[in-house]
Amino acid sequence: MQPSPPLTRDTIHSTLSTSWLGHRIELFDSLPSTNREAAQLAQADVEHGTVIVADSQTSGRGRLSRTWFSPPGANLYCSIILRMARPPDRLVEWLSWLPLISALAAAEAVEQVSSTHVSVKWPNDLLIAERKVGGILCESGTGTSSGSFQIIGIGINVNSDHDDWPIDLRDSATSIWQERKIVVDRNRLLAQLLSELEQCLDELANHGTSRLALAYHQRSSTIGHRVQATLASSAILVGFAEGIGQDGALLLRPEATQPGITPSEIVHLRVADILHVRS
Repeated sequence: MQPSPPLTRDTIHSTLSTSWLGHRIELFDSLPSTNREAAQLAQADVEHGTVIVADSQTSGRGRLSRTWFSPPGANLYCSIILRMARPPDRLVEWLSWLPLISALAAAEAVEQVSSTHVSVKWPNDLLIAERKVGGILCESGTGTSSGSFQIIGIGINVNSDHDDWPIDLRDSATSIWQERKIVVDRNRLLAQLLSELEQCLDELANHGTSRLALAYHQRSSTIGHRVQATLASSAILVGFAEGIGQDGALLLRPEATQPGITPSEIVHLRVADILHVRS
């Protein structure tokens, strides 16, 4: 693990250029989970755009009930509380695209501070050279008096080294340091992340998904490739990822050799664990 400048509110705010996101930052040495803390604050009606940051997590969570390795002093763990009312006819689009645009913003932020190309594996894993450098966990809830809220949880591996990982993660996880051998100031990365995320959220709210879908497609390492999808039912589909639907679903054309599947059928995947199958 590489020595990293400590996280401080003053340092974060010194380079923060957002209009509304991150004006209130709650910073902790350690939390069980930033998403859990964000949910408690959101239910107590904390203001829109509040950001929760922890130097470490003892029970960090990822997608599909996985744990998120969260040692102190090295990486970035944060959660953002949103209270953006959506018309009923756009609510599904909003909730479906939050994970995708959050991944898009995080990938752009990592690239800006490290000059390292980051791709996105559907729906919201951040990859450098096919190894996971970050992930997103979005959740929703209802406050006591201020209505519904959304939480975007983001974890990015910043200054961890190969030997810091548990053995079972060493072949699949990576960090900015591991790929570039540069120490990134997490304060600067967070400020850049909030700036990129605010732009994406404003774009989605004001203009819909058209330009965001194009940007996501260009950064995707899933679209245009053969993948294996494990569904919630534990069923497995292998096929070609053709694109992203209007609702953020992955459009998969399964291989015809699978029982019950016809060659022309397109399956819309909304929840699945994706594995890239390289030939």
